[in-house]
Amino acid sequence: MDILKKFWPSAFKLQKGEVRPFVIQLIIFVVVAAVLGVLMGFLGGIKIVGFIFAILGTLIDLYCTAGIVFSILRFVGVFKD
Repeated sequence: MDILKKFWPSAFKLQKGEVRPFVIQLIIFVVVAAVLGVLMGFLGGIKIVGFIFAILGTLIDLYCTAGIVFSILRFVGVFKD
């Protein structure tokens, strides 16, 4: 659990049932994934290093998805302190 808290600290700062911080956290993860996804899409068009940006974009999307899942689980009370 300590490793998860190290990589997703903001998701584990949420408290059970607090709606406003939960919604703000979800918006942050979605906006970051969307903006960086578009940026990685443009940079992925470069022939020589495009595959590196494609892999990086996929890793960022996975990080944001995991952050959203951990935020939801923390909001409903699955993860406790």
